Amino acid sequence: MRSLYRHDAFASFSAVPSPVPRADIDAVVFDLGGVLIDWNPRHLYRRMFDVDAEMERFLAEVCSPAWNDAQDRGRSWREAVDGLSALHPQERARIEAFDTRWAETLGDALQGSVDVLAALRRETGLRLFALTNWSQEKFPLARARFEFLQWFEDIVVSGEEGMAKPDAAIFERTRQRFGLDPARTLFIDDSVRNVDAARALGWQVEQFQSPSQLAAALRARGLPGS
Repeated sequence: MRSLYRHDAFASFSAVPSPVPRADIDAVVFDLGGVLIDWNPRHLYRRMFDVDAEMERFLAEVCSPAWNDAQDRGRSWREAVDGLSALHPQERARIEAFDTRWAETLGDALQGSVDVLAALRRETGLRLFALTNWSQEKFPLARARFEFLQWFEDIVVSGEEGMAKPDAAIFERTRQRFGLDPARTLFIDDSVRNVDAARALGWQVEQFQSPSQLAAALRARGLPGS
């Protein structure tokens, strides 16, 4: 879902009510993993490794971010597991776990970020979307678990599109599909590469670092923070 498997998670956040949104934003597009959902393969693999250094080597050299990115771009998990297991037959059980136990890579919702989303939904008339790098085979598991995903008008899932952030093509597809004006659309993502790509295409952007940072950044724009 991201080009790097991040180590950190974020605490929940609460704040005072915020003012009416500024008129120069019509829509907000959220990333999901790392912004609203604590997704991290370490949630699974800490149960499978006794030594963190061995787990980190496995996630860097075997089930790497680049390998996972191909599933985010539409490659099937069966093909992914079989191909990687042929290269690392001694690791087949752990490779297969990424597929068969994928649900265990999901942590909790980042509640402070969900509170921000709820405030935007409750207090503004802004259109709300999500644009996520996620396998089309695994995204239904997230939909079933996280009710707030229903709050979005629509969600663009990279695996369904056969392309992923930071490619310009997926931003353009999102723009066209929903009739967005990039200059009046705010894109929120934790990845510097994705934020830079959106900015280069004329989108307004905020790089997510924590729920409290996001809430403050939105309040500075005249939007509700939570």
